[in-house]
Amino acid sequence: MARKVFFSFHYENDISRVMVVRNRWVTYGGQLASQVIDNADFEQVKRQGQVAIERWIDKQMDGTTATIVLIGSETLQRPYVQYEICKSIERGNAIIGVYINNIRNLQGQVSMPCPKHTIIGYYKDGTPAYFDQVADAIYDYHINEGYTNLHHWIEDAVRRKNG
Repeated sequence: MARKVFFSFHYENDISRVMVVRNRWVTYGGQLASQVIDNADFEQVKRQGQVAIERWIDKQMDGTTATIVLIGSETLQRPYVQYEICKSIERGNAIIGVYINNIRNLQGQVSMPCPKHTIIGYYKDGTPAYFDQVADAIYDYHINEGYTNLHHWIEDAVRRKNG
């Protein structure tokens, strides 16, 4: 069964890398929670304010069982990525981190990796929540052969999450 997944990423830095991963997911037969919103459309949503953006994100997550965080150089520090991770935890989605910094962008460049031990928020008692502690699995798309293995990573993480 093809899963419906939500992809979380930093648009400005990583859109060309993201498209490599998402296109592979679609060709495998996976379902997307949403199409990649283009920058002009996102700017229109942004003008409506933070609540509108969060409402849009929440709607895109409907029916998903997994969240794939496509990690570039700054991804885990982005406020909306952090929001998406927190919402994924609330929903009970499996959370899979996938480093995409080794995928070449349109200019042929790779980027520095974002540390996986990055604070993505705080628990109610004030202690920091680190991405590597909330993620169900973390891979590197290039090194771990994501082109071939992404669907396995998702299925394994969802299975582990749901016991």
